[in-house]
Amino acid sequence: MVTFLPRLPGRLADIPSFDRAIGGAESNVACTLARTGHSTRWISRVGTDGFGDHLLAAIADCGVDVGHVRRDPLRPTGVYFRTAGDRATDTHEVAYYRTGSAASAMTAADLDPAALHTGRILHLSGITAALSADCLGLLRELTARRPGRPLVSFDVNYRPGLWRDPAQARVLLELARGADLVFVGDDEARDAWGLHGPRAIREALPEAHTVVVKQGRDGATVFRRTREPGGLTREPVGRTRESGGLMREPGGRRDAATATGSATDTATDTATFVPALRVGLVAATGAGDAFAAGFLSATLRGLPDRTRLRYGHLWAAAALTVPGDLATPPSRPYADRLAALDDPAWERLHLAPGWTDADPDADPDADPEAEPDADPDSDTSGRRADEEVPTQ
Repeated sequence: MVTFLPRLPGRLADIPSFDRAIGGAESNVACTLARTGHSTRWISRVGTDGFGDHLLAAIADCGVDVGHVRRDPLRPTGVYFRTAGDRATDTHEVAYYRTGSAASAMTAADLDPAALHTGRILHLSGITAALSADCLGLLRELTARRPGRPLVSFDVNYRPGLWRDPAQARVLLELARGADLVFVGDDEARDAWGLHGPRAIREALPEAHTVVVKQGRDGATVFRRTREPGGLTREPVGRTRESGGLMREPGGRRDAATATGSATDTATDTATFVPALRVGLVAATGAGDAFAAGFLSATLRGLPDRTRLRYGHLWAAAALTVPGDLATPPSRPYADRLAALDDPAWERLHLAPGWTDADPDADPDADPEAEPDADPDSDTSGRRADEEVPTQ
């Protein structure tokens, strides 16, 4: 969608002007991965209007292949407006205008299977499933387990305002169980599925090889299956080096740990927990998408689980310290240096706006310090930050 960001604080009714930007869960992930140096393709549907032109140009400028985006001459491109305040407060407003949008008309018949299956990861979002019956059918098709498909990554992205009947949100659990890698906030799992705690979430998703549970200010836990039931080690699919294929990422089981990078093992599972970073909050929009992009970037590089979570937190910190939905992540050398910090140094990090511009050769313990007025309660787990307000 096209995003309109307010130039002043206040209610939507009182804001006279906005700046135009881009937004959308899947496109945010694709743009962030492209800015990190990965090859990405965004597949969607936009109108033949000027907003559709703007979206295609802006996303392509990030380095994303948009050659498989369809143009719809009958339906408009979706847009949304939001206020500048913290999404966690009652004063924050978000107004979405995408009922009947071009994206809501997507169906499985519209998509080129070759375009979907040539990548190493196919990333999907639960928001798409809520847009229309056709979009839900599309997501069911893409999460169906079939031979030869790429690794399917699914971000639950539960938005209560999009599911008028809370019971309908159970379909997100069905879709997640069809994925190989699942991102879900513990608050989402509680509100949508009635599940409490990382262990319960993992046990509800036995088919997923990897389950990432985002735990707000505490941090995030990744569960990964390392051995199949019966003691057979799961063989990787392809190669794990960056230019080759991708290992099928597994899942695991455990409750949240309390120390950086701590992990436990069962007969078939491992679990690793990494605490969130503190940041000088500018806006919470896009943090969950950035977290997913960081984790996927490290996954594509075959990095350890602890590093994958740290990448997620770092990419989320980049999004939290800019006003829009989309942030430029830190350079790979700088991110590698920060991700390699020992546990005490990681826990001391307090990242301020502009931290991603720091010199990658500088002392990583010193240069990302936050400003004195930074919000100490901001976190980088990328949990759900707002409730959508569907607007006709």
